[in-house]
Amino acid sequence: MTRIGAAAVPDTRHTASSRLRWAGIRPDAGLLAALLSAATFASSGPFAKSLLAAGWTPGSVVTARVGIAGLVLLGPALYAVRHRLLVLRESAGLVVAFGLVAVAGCQVAYFNAVQRMPIGVALLLEYLGVVLVVLWVSVRTRRVPTRSTVLGVVACLGGLALVLDLSGGGGLDPVGVLWGLIAAIGLAVYFVVSAHGGTGLPPVALAGFGMLVGAAALGILGWVGVLPVGVAATPVTLGDASLPWWVAVAELALVAAAAAYLLGAIGARRLGSTVASFVGLTEVLFAVGLAWLLLGEVPSGIQAAGGALILAGVVAVRIGELRAGELRAGESRAGS
Repeated sequence: MTRIGAAAVPDTRHTASSRLRWAGIRPDAGLLAALLSAATFASSGPFAKSLLAAGWTPGSVVTARVGIAGLVLLGPALYAVRHRLLVLRESAGLVVAFGLVAVAGCQVAYFNAVQRMPIGVALLLEYLGVVLVVLWVSVRTRRVPTRSTVLGVVACLGGLALVLDLSGGGGLDPVGVLWGLIAAIGLAVYFVVSAHGGTGLPPVALAGFGMLVGAAALGILGWVGVLPVGVAATPVTLGDASLPWWVAVAELALVAAAAAYLLGAIGARRLGSTVASFVGLTEVLFAVGLAWLLLGEVPSGIQAAGGALILAGVVAVRIGELRAGELRAGESRAGS
C-alpha cells in the first residue's frame, strides 16, 4: 500500500485499516480481485443472451468462450509453471475438476436454465452454490458455522430474492430448475477448487489449463453429437445497438472468461472459499448495474434494498469466518 503522508497522519491510516480488518475485509488485492471477478462475470449475461437470440446454442457459446480464453491464458500459464512441472502433475485432479465441473458444466447448465426460465430465477438457483460451500466447509472441518455466518447466508439469499425481483407469478419449468441446481453445484466447485492453494499451483495456471480442459471436453461432446452445436455469423443485438457477432464472442472470452476466472482464482486463493463465494454474490449487483447502463433498466427501490442486504450478508459472513479463525487459533495455543 502507498505510504504517502503516512508520517503525517499515522493515526487516521491505522484506524481505517483497523476498522476494515475488524470487519473481516482485508484492504489487499484479494477483495479487489474478487469484486472485479464478479463485475466481469456479470458482463457475460447481455452478450451471451444476444448470441443465443441470434441462433447460437448454449454449448457453442460456452465452448467458444472458454476455448479462446484458455488459449489467451496458455502463455502466462506455461510461464508460471516453467519450474513447477511436478506441482502441475500433482494438481492434475484440481485442474480437471475446475475445467469439467466449475467451467464447462456450470456454464452449460446455467445457459440451459436461462433458456427455460427468467434469467433472475436461474441466477438465484445458481447462487445457491454459496450455501453448498458453507455446508462443504462445515463438513470438511467438522465445525458448525458461527451465528454470524448463518445470518449472513440468510441475509444474502434474502437480498438475492429482492434484487432479482421474484415476486412475479407463474410456475417454473422443472427441467430448468434442474439445470439451475446443476449450475449451483458447478459454482460451489469453482469456489472450493479456486481456494485450494495447498499444491502451490499458480492461479493463472489453474484458470488457463482448466478452461482448456473444459473446452476440450465440450468439443468432444459436440463432435459425438451429445452436446447440440450451432452458430450464426449474423449481427447480434445489444439493447438498441447492432454489433458484429465476433464482438460478443470476444467480450465473453477476454473479459467475462479470461479476466473473470483469473481474478476469481486469485481472490479465492487469498480470501478462502467461503468468503470468496459470498463476495461473488455482488455479481448480481453488477448485473443489475450493467442492465441499467446497457439496456436502460433502472433498478427499483426493492432491488436497491436487496443490494444493501447482500452487502450486509457478505460482511456478516466475513466476520463469522474471522471469529472462527480466532477461535481455532486460541484452541491451538491452548492445546500446545
